[in-house]
Amino acid sequence: MIRKLIVFIRRKFRDSFKNYLSGGDIKDIGNKNFVVISNNCWGTEVYQWYKRPYNSPFIGLFIYGPCYLKLISNFDHYMNQRLEFISTSKYPGPHRAWTYPIAKLDDIEIHFSHYESEAIAREKWGRRTARMLEEKNMNNYYFKICDRDRNDEFIEEFHRLPYKNKISYALRDIDSLKARNHLKMNEKDKNGNCVINGKKLYKLTFLYFDLHKWLKA
Repeated sequence: MIRKLIVFIRRKFRDSFKNYLSGGDIKDIGNKNFVVISNNCWGTEVYQWYKRPYNSPFIGLFIYGPCYLKLISNFDHYMNQRLEFISTSKYPGPHRAWTYPIAKLDDIEIHFSHYESEAIAREKWGRRTARMLEEKNMNNYYFKICDRDRNDEFIEEFHRLPYKNKISYALRDIDSLKARNHLKMNEKDKNGNCVINGKKLYKLTFLYFDLHKWLKA
């Protein structure tokens, strides 16, 4: 109970002084370019904090663990595929009765959960992908995953990928990741099975990890 109160106060303080704190981070990071690749809306929040245009197509969407790992394991291939919209998902559902667009990149499913139409999803995906691909240095790409699929093996496999910048979130410590950027979170989703959603997850990251220092390095 005491921890919840402390978290609430610190989060409210950060929200109240968001423009000041964000402004300091923006000034400090300068022109350093970064591209955020995330399995949910966590990445959206990063861009909004730094008031940057989205130079990543992984905005306003989510990707299930098996598809996400497959995508980032063969990133160049999948990012050069054309979106093909489909009427239903291979994953259990429905989530919001599939009222949002779902598409495939080759054999990868992407759930555009915050888009009103296929046309908007396609246009923004294409524009942001083109902007992302202007950044050729993979050391400026930052990859994130969380335990929404409740599978530690996904997270361990994620950290074996050859990218410099990776961060993961889960409700559990994972012994093999003690030397990695793996964050054990106390805050759970409403079902208590995994960490909170991407938006809330970003807003509480400062309690566990210096994200700004990580992006700036």
